[in-house]
Amino acid sequence: MFKNEFTQYIAAEKRFSEHTIKSYLTDLNQFTIYIGAEFEIHENVNDINFQIIRSWIASMLEKGISPRSVNRKISTLKTYFKFLLRNEFLQESPMLKVVAPKSKKRLPVFIEEDQMESLLTEVVFEDGFTGQRNKLIIELFYVTGIRLSELINIKIKDIDFQNQLIKVLGKRNKERLIPLSASMIQLLKSFIEENQINHFLFSNLDGNQLYTKMVYRIVNKYIGKISSVNNKSPHILRHTFATHMLNNGADINAIKELLGHANLSATQVYTHNTIEKLKTVYKQAHPRA
Repeated sequence: MFKNEFTQYIAAEKRFSEHTIKSYLTDLNQFTIYIGAEFEIHENVNDINFQIIRSWIASMLEKGISPRSVNRKISTLKTYFKFLLRNEFLQESPMLKVVAPKSKKRLPVFIEEDQMESLLTEVVFEDGFTGQRNKLIIELFYVTGIRLSELINIKIKDIDFQNQLIKVLGKRNKERLIPLSASMIQLLKSFIEENQINHFLFSNLDGNQLYTKMVYRIVNKYIGKISSVNNKSPHILRHTFATHMLNNGADINAIKELLGHANLSATQVYTHNTIEKLKTVYKQAHPRA
């Protein structure tokens, strides 16, 4: 099934993140297990046709897997079969007749402005290095909108203190510069100097780079103190950053650049939250609403 070659392709040529590569390989393994069990196809990719792929899609939907998750797996297969065609391992893609199931558009979940203010000014963090680090992690997520993978890879050399900029490495190894406020620059300086940090900005008590699950736990813990939202992952702070920027008049193209989106359509999803806020204000304020 050319899995090793496909892994090298999405890592080296597509430059997918480690998390995305893991997701793609999980999807592909699930697909190969299914076609092996149901159709006894194990190696010959030319035996795979669109009816087989439709059968897999139907089986997932019957099991209650959401259309959104199914569509992500379809995206994996599209990339996989495109790779096979490109390398002449396959004569024709079976994806041409595959129709993705429609999924409901979900509005990005975010934290209200007063809740974020409470989190950053009223919630008590631990004393010493741990509390200082945890608060800075949350504040940096909120004021920059960066991704988790971008945050844990920030090094001291990536911070331009004089010009008040921070450089992050985004998806597909694309670098971007994000402006920082004077107050954030001061927070970073104090944190770095007080804790004698000289490599990665964020580390554990042993000085090792923070790992993904640890940051998840930190963010989950503190968001839980001010909000009852189900999703308390670091990504909610990215949604919060974008939504609050829009609500306060920021240009959507500027937000696109700050978030590192390749297409404006990815950023436009946040306008729905702004529209919903306007509807609420209208209903509350207009006498005939």
